[in-house]
Amino acid sequence: MSTTALPTQSSDFPAWYGEVVRRAGLAENSAVRGAMVIKPYGYAIWEAIQRELDDRIKATGHENFYFPLFVPGSVLAREGELVEGFAPEVAVVTQAGGKKLEEPLAVRPTSEALIWSTYARWVESYRDLPLLYNQWANVVRWELRPRLFLRTSEFLWQEGHTAHETEAEAVAETLTILHDVYADTIENVLAIPVLRGRKSESERFPGAVDTYTLEALMRDGKALQAATSHYLGQGFARTFDVRYTGRDGSERYPYATSWGASTRLVGGVVMAHGDDRGLRLPPRVAPQQVVIVPIFRDDDRADVLQTAAGVAAELRAARVRVRVDDRGDYRPGFKFNEWELKGAPVRIEIGSRDLAAGAVTVARRDSGEKRQIALPRVSAAVEELLDDIQRSLYREALHEQKRRTLHAPRGYEEMVEYLRDAAGFVEAPWCGRRECEIRVKEDSSGTIRCLPLDEEPTRRGTCVCCGRAAVAFPVWAQAY
Repeated sequence: MSTTALPTQSSDFPAWYGEVVRRAGLAENSAVRGAMVIKPYGYAIWEAIQRELDDRIKATGHENFYFPLFVPGSVLAREGELVEGFAPEVAVVTQAGGKKLEEPLAVRPTSEALIWSTYARWVESYRDLPLLYNQWANVVRWELRPRLFLRTSEFLWQEGHTAHETEAEAVAETLTILHDVYADTIENVLAIPVLRGRKSESERFPGAVDTYTLEALMRDGKALQAATSHYLGQGFARTFDVRYTGRDGSERYPYATSWGASTRLVGGVVMAHGDDRGLRLPPRVAPQQVVIVPIFRDDDRADVLQTAAGVAAELRAARVRVRVDDRGDYRPGFKFNEWELKGAPVRIEIGSRDLAAGAVTVARRDSGEKRQIALPRVSAAVEELLDDIQRSLYREALHEQKRRTLHAPRGYEEMVEYLRDAAGFVEAPWCGRRECEIRVKEDSSGTIRCLPLDEEPTRRGTCVCCGRAAVAFPVWAQAY
């Protein structure tokens, strides 16, 4: 671990982010441009996120399957809007086995085309519906400006692909995933508050009728699209000729959804909670929720290590993820700094003074608070502490989101200046015209992040950009 100080968030947030990801052992760049090596500590965070998402996906009635990495070029080409949307990012294999392929194979940028071409064989009757499936996979999108976890040429994710009898069922599906799977995981596990909304037409997923999104605010004032859920209508069914016999005997096309969340959530955890000392991990996603650091001399080594092992065993029995850092080649101060950088929520110190007092010293990573806890109370106290840290990180992030949201700017110039400085979210009325959306982006690099689902229907006014009657009150921000 480097002993030089991290860049500060206020002086250079991108440099701070890159150094934390590297020094905390989350990921590093690979020999393939734009692709990353996810290291064990970073992958452990992703595994925790994956477990939480997968449990919720299955609890809502979905099953996992898996489709191939390669998509025949002819299959992808059938979905024109999807191809057009992803064309600059698609990687194509033209040779394999020492020979030129008769048909090029696209490395999947997403799987709608391949999956819906297969659904044509799976759906014959209304009795076959709904299809409620999800896959965990990697995808490739050739990024021009890659950044670890946030935008990489290859990343890990889950993608759900469902088919339904009615439009109402499909729309309900997209919202169930948005609220019960994604928002629940991101807010209650990752402790990141999110705005729930729809994308504007220009920001929708290619081929979608509506894209629903969760938008989070990072500590540098930029937004992160945390997850999306798409209502696709009947477009994919018509393109790939997926038809079924309805309840009345007529031939019909099913309605589709797709939805996904990726390893960018790991980057979101870093940027939503980290401070100038490194990571601050929410306990529910931390690989080690508690790190025990024994502090001993030769004469009390055995007693200290025995006590540390006993505390660790008691915590593990309470289903707490715990590590005893008894590495003999590193001083306690080095270990304290390392685990602060790695964001372990709770550190327990056990030394000769603690043994004499029949206690341990407990330090919180989120606030830095330290106190002694009697040995018989350690397990109960740590469980309470972990719950409090989880809630505290969420409250702090929510406070930051509210503090950095500009409501109804006094005019266009104030809005543009706020967005140009990446100061946070802006709530401002919009006429619905693409021209105004483009003007704001050109003047400030800010975009409409979402049209809030909880917007009051009577809240309108005049467009902040052109003065015409407003049709919506979207949230704008610069974004990753």
